[in-house]
Amino acid sequence: MPYKEIKIEKLYYSIGEVAEMFGVNTSLIRFWEKEFDVIKPHKNKKGNRLFTPKDVENFHLIYHLVKEKGLTLKGAAKKLKENKEDTIHNFEVVRNLEAIKTMLLELKENL
Repeated sequence: MPYKEIKIEKLYYSIGEVAEMFGVNTSLIRFWEKEFDVIKPHKNKKGNRLFTPKDVENFHLIYHLVKEKGLTLKGAAKKLKENKEDTIHNFEVVRNLEAIKTMLLELKENL
């Protein structure tokens, strides 16, 4: 299931909310948290993970690299570690092009 575009409106998101955004299980969110040091959730007194909008953006980037581009976890971690700025730039270009494609397809349907 592809990532759903969401508007980030909250200061913190629960693990369940993050999992729902990406259509994955919470166990995958916990696993990626351990595998990628760019994910650093806060924990409340109960120990519940609270993810910031920046964490959600990083999950989106990881999701793109692993689920959409087919990189291994090691490959995605290496790409983020060695060339994060270019990876982010390329990801944003792809996301913008997808938005343009969607808009053009909607225009085509309305003709």
